[in-house]
Amino acid sequence: MGQDITDTRFTPADFAEFQARLNAETELLAAWFNDDCFAETPREGGFEMEAWLVDRRHTAPAPVIEPLLAALDDPLVVPELAQFNLELNGTPVRLTGDALSSLAAELTKTLRRVRAGAAELGANVVTCGILPTLRAEHLVMARMTPRERYRALNEQILRLREGAPIWLAIHGEQPLTFEQQDVMLEAAATSFQIHIKMNARESARIFNASKILSAPMVALAANSPFLFGRELWCETRIPLFEQSVSVGGSPLRERVGFGINYAQHSVLEAFRANVRRYPVLLPQLMDTPREQLAHLRLHNGTIWRWNRPLVGFDAHPGRAPVPHLRMEHRVAAAGPSVADNVANAAFYFGAVHALAAAAEPPERRISFPQARSNFYLAAEYGLDAAFPWDEAQRVKLPEIILQRLLPLAHAGLADLGIDAAEREHWLGIVAQRVRTKRTGALWQRAWVARYGRDWEGLTEAYLAHQATEKPVHQWTLD
Repeated sequence: MGQDITDTRFTPADFAEFQARLNAETELLAAWFNDDCFAETPREGGFEMEAWLVDRRHTAPAPVIEPLLAALDDPLVVPELAQFNLELNGTPVRLTGDALSSLAAELTKTLRRVRAGAAELGANVVTCGILPTLRAEHLVMARMTPRERYRALNEQILRLREGAPIWLAIHGEQPLTFEQQDVMLEAAATSFQIHIKMNARESARIFNASKILSAPMVALAANSPFLFGRELWCETRIPLFEQSVSVGGSPLRERVGFGINYAQHSVLEAFRANVRRYPVLLPQLMDTPREQLAHLRLHNGTIWRWNRPLVGFDAHPGRAPVPHLRMEHRVAAAGPSVADNVANAAFYFGAVHALAAAAEPPERRISFPQARSNFYLAAEYGLDAAFPWDEAQRVKLPEIILQRLLPLAHAGLADLGIDAAEREHWLGIVAQRVRTKRTGALWQRAWVARYGRDWEGLTEAYLAHQATEKPVHQWTLD
């Protein structure tokens, strides 16, 4: 959940000073947009993948992140909110040639190293949106990772809620309502976050195309059909995360969401909205030059848009770092296999590049309210969803993906310089997943339909298939 801080106790003066610095850094960022100060680099892509640590006996969450981090001593592996979660990071690569296979090779290597380290602690690693064996009693403050950032986030969200508990209400096959006294529900969901570098001039187009693609992406990557033993949405992680860190009050202040509009000119509009709409949660004052945007970046890290623009810096020996812009696409669940995760990234990289470069912006044909509605329908119904795309009548989502978006993704990857064999391999996985209707969520539902509500058995079967490293469309129910 972002960079760590050193304090948890804040005074009104801290909030006032942080707000002043946030305002100043936002104005500096606006000047950079106006003066076109951002790095002009080839398209790059990367990822972050969250995962579960489970014990080997019952496949229940295993709170062993601290000894695991100490044993690995790997900057690519970092903690998350709960002691049974972790995050694996990828090194950004230029999106050309065999870049997708490079991403897959690094993730495979990191994951194998983490699994070996976890095994030494009697644990295993599961990449799955929501762990089937998760129970409410696992989500307690005693299992929060001991970092100041997490404690402070919990305190500040509850402060904005004036102490009111967090209320979870998700409709579905077996509707769920649940009351939580803290933010630990957020630890129930893990994702595969895709990053793509962009320049300022195209940032509005990338942002808008990412929102339009959120519906097919959330369905393709759906892997969270169960929570606390209830069958809910194909991607239950979406309403779960939105409600788990709700600050209450106006919907415009909610820290997780799809947004309220497309960008008109650039993603600077999102950073201005950060100042205008979202109260400061973590007023950690930092003794850094204004040009590092430390307070702006910390504040942005406490607003979890499903499509979130980021500011980073490219290091150059002998001169000052140059700022760059990235889009973080956050809608995909942690997938059943490395192959599935990288295939999802390939689809997103190619399709977003093609849509952002299209002569007619797709946001002129697909209104923002329609894109938003599509997203939540796809999260709930997965590949069974149907909705208007760029025409009035409803279209089945598999048809949209196979007949319209996959050709665009192929063309986008080709324009980036991705090798033909790479395009065929990675996008072929997406195509087969759609044709077989075998996402992680649909495989889990099919297993339960055959064997019953045996959550340990489901997780053990999932782990056994995951160990084969095959994409989920090749998984059986045996």
